[in-house]
Amino acid sequence: MRESGISRSASHRNHLICGVEAATVLQIVPLAFAGALAGDHAGYFVGRWLGPGLHQTRPVAGYRESLMRAESMIRRRGGWAIFIGRFIPAIRSLIPAMLGISGFPLLRYVLLDVMACVLWAVALGVILSGTSALF
Repeated sequence: MRESGISRSASHRNHLICGVEAATVLQIVPLAFAGALAGDHAGYFVGRWLGPGLHQTRPVAGYRESLMRAESMIRRRGGWAIFIGRFIPAIRSLIPAMLGISGFPLLRYVLLDVMACVLWAVALGVILSGTSALF
């Protein structure tokens, strides 16, 4: 039975994305992971490239003290910032750049970001397809 173009059969439940049969969880999760990881790393490396010199630019001059406090917090709690930032849309794109600017160690960043992106991609796949696709 079809209503509004949405299949109601259990075999198609894991193919739904916003009511359109488009992808399975096994397709969504790796693509979401790759996209999240690429975006985060681009932000991190832009931050590394900008580095502390960003403090000397005119647009940042009025916010220098706030930026220094944010960098200090990132240095102390950078690992948690990666995980929390991955799930909060408003800061998701800023955290990697701030980590890069602050000089957060690359290897530690990569390891934590890979774990955060895996967790986020699986959560996204579950939300979009429902838990029935996992079992």
